[in-house]
Amino acid sequence: MKITNNNNFHLTYCSNIHPGESWLEVFTNLENYIPKLKSRLSPTEPFGIGLRLADVAAKQLLESNNLAEFQAWLTQEDLYVFTLNGFPYGGFHRQVVKDQVYAPDWSTQERVNYTLNLAKILAALLPEGLDGGISTLPLSYKPWWVKDQATFEIVVKKSCLNIASVVVEMIRISEETGKILHIDLEPEPDGLIENTSEVIDFYQNWLLPIGGSYLSEKLNIEQDLAETKLLEHIRICYDTCHFSVEYEQPQSVFTRLQSVGIKIGKIQISAAIKVKIPAEVAKRSLIVERLRPFAESTYLHQVIERRSDGTLQHYADLITALPHLEQSLAEEWRTHFHVPIFIHDYQILQSTQDDIATVLHLLQTNDACSHLEIETYTWDVLPSEMKIDLLTSIQREYEWVLKEFATN
Repeated sequence: MKITNNNNFHLTYCSNIHPGESWLEVFTNLENYIPKLKSRLSPTEPFGIGLRLADVAAKQLLESNNLAEFQAWLTQEDLYVFTLNGFPYGGFHRQVVKDQVYAPDWSTQERVNYTLNLAKILAALLPEGLDGGISTLPLSYKPWWVKDQATFEIVVKKSCLNIASVVVEMIRISEETGKILHIDLEPEPDGLIENTSEVIDFYQNWLLPIGGSYLSEKLNIEQDLAETKLLEHIRICYDTCHFSVEYEQPQSVFTRLQSVGIKIGKIQISAAIKVKIPAEVAKRSLIVERLRPFAESTYLHQVIERRSDGTLQHYADLITALPHLEQSLAEEWRTHFHVPIFIHDYQILQSTQDDIATVLHLLQTNDACSHLEIETYTWDVLPSEMKIDLLTSIQREYEWVLKEFATN
């Protein structure tokens, strides 16, 4: 849906919250939820969709008349697609996902082919006058490569070349249709690029020189122009949960990225769990018990603790972090678990909701990004006390965002 408030924003929710990997499953969920949400939230205006397609669904959508039939349905229901989630390649619900959400990574041809299919779909669906983004993983999963520097460098270089090869196709699409598409790299804890410093390092020392050379040769253009095109078509997906878990301040992130010409292609609106760690062991034991229901077996829930001297300690997953809490030197824990954005306090835990509010406030005076996507995908694995029916839950998340815009 379009929000007119100083700047024009397009707000949606990501359909990755619904189980289903085939196109039939995806479309069935869209039919079940989107028209009902539109009638409640935007009955007289077009309503946006944040579409998540697994590899199998993307291939099926491009078969036969499926894409044309989907376009006709969008027109009939007064809907539009402006962003795709191309992070999870395969199964994402009701199975163990954990670090396999990063596979295949950007060093593989499978990731290239998948993203090219998504670009073809988005180019067909994107309304005139809008740019469109495809959010994707932050290259790969850092623990797979960090112990072998030589292999790490090979993976990063190959990723740069593969990403640049997709940009070549996006440039062709732009020249033929006038539509601007971009890949939106999504930093997150333990991703190969996970914070602002690593984003800037990747662009300046890897993507621009290596990808720029590739584009320069493929398109027969100067290196400077090639790098400009990379900056146009390779952007960042700013997930508010992820940057909060990294203890990064939104204003600082915006300023640092803009100072070096890195664009934000999409802001994913999501909240992490945070909790202050008391000195008393008995109180820490209670925190362990409150966090235990979130240590579930489907997704990775990376934990970053902050100590009194400002240093950060990383844990790969909440389930492996919990045994360390009682003896930890931490003053605060933040956990990569997407909790409902309308919940600030839950028992003795809190969320990083305040950081979302800060981002939405900054956007009122900063044109960093106009694409907003609510992304609470964990409804199936949330503690029962945090759940109501899914349709109402999604509606409440929209209403919370709209209220924040109205009050800022």
